[in-house]
Amino acid sequence: MSELSYMDKLLDGIEVEWKTLDEIAIKISSGGTPLTSMPEYYDGDIPWLRTQEVNFDEIWDTGVKITEAGLKNSSAKLIPENCVIIAMYGATVGKIGINKIPMATNQACANIFLDEAVANYRYVFHFLHSQYEYIKSLGSGSQTNINAGIVKKLQIPIPPLKIQAEIVRILDAFTELTAELVAVLTAELVARKQQYAYYREQLLTFKESKVEWKKLEELCEKISSGKNKVKSELGLYPVFGSTGIIGRTDTKVYEKEQILVARVGANAGRINIAKGEYDVSDNTLIVQNKENIILKFLYYYLVNINLNRFTKGAGQPLLTAGQLKTMLIPLPTLAEQQRIVTILDKFDALTTSLAEGLPHEIALRQQQYEYYRELLLSFPKVEDNV
Repeated sequence: MSELSYMDKLLDGIEVEWKTLDEIAIKISSGGTPLTSMPEYYDGDIPWLRTQEVNFDEIWDTGVKITEAGLKNSSAKLIPENCVIIAMYGATVGKIGINKIPMATNQACANIFLDEAVANYRYVFHFLHSQYEYIKSLGSGSQTNINAGIVKKLQIPIPPLKIQAEIVRILDAFTELTAELVAVLTAELVARKQQYAYYREQLLTFKESKVEWKKLEELCEKISSGKNKVKSELGLYPVFGSTGIIGRTDTKVYEKEQILVARVGANAGRINIAKGEYDVSDNTLIVQNKENIILKFLYYYLVNINLNRFTKGAGQPLLTAGQLKTMLIPLPTLAEQQRIVTILDKFDALTTSLAEGLPHEIALRQQQYEYYRELLLSFPKVEDNV
């Protein structure tokens, strides 16, 4: 039996009415924030939810607790368990959650206390989850905020409660299955990363007497800082910086593969390989190998020794070209370098490639869940049939 015929059978000719959230809720409210200047309002035993804790899941606890005094002297109010919560502000706008314990929330949460005689709270949760991109698009202002008025007007199809319950049963089962699969795949991914790190350490550990060691400057054509100040986001060529591509320019400076090392800030010591036509910012060091060392072998070796631990300065960590130049690097034969690179490339593909690795499998499971959710929650509106 196809999924469509299953839904037809489930509805059995029933016309589904669309209602606003305001029509199916006992109350829709937002919360408040006790004055942070009043320490007696905090570190109590009342859970107080912030929007960064709303992430398409059940909420069993909060990172911050407030006191009775904080509750009484602010707009924060206790809401009962099993409210559907929509984040209304900033980066989390449109995200959905369900509080599984009574709690208070900040003013950026829309708390929907549903009429259980009309709507199954988990059905509403699943439907609003499916509408995340639409809800997010309703935001305005620099932070793309929405408000309680917008939330109250959101429309939702309301089939009979027994049909809502059946949809919830199916989607909850998919959610549980997806979570189990993701947990298994994630555990496998972690295991493979650990295995990768172990073999990388084994392959790139050399006894001093077994191979020749040279200073990095002896193995490189160049170790120097980039020059680009990244004044524009426009241009034909990417500009590589400490976090990857940080801008674009119309001036091509490099077209040869090189190792780039972030030299300043929190990312100091981070390593990438630049390819194609590009420029390099002034917060990044350029390492260009000579022919007696394979670029990818050098890249893997520098990753393995973790250049971040060589940085200096607590407030603004710094790694200099001078430090890199004096680092001792093992120099096995080119054949041995290539053997090591081939092995590590395979491990790298397994652990990081979306096309070949487990992250791709995790994404497929999530897409499968979203496909069935869309199928189960797609009800025609009356005007669609006119």
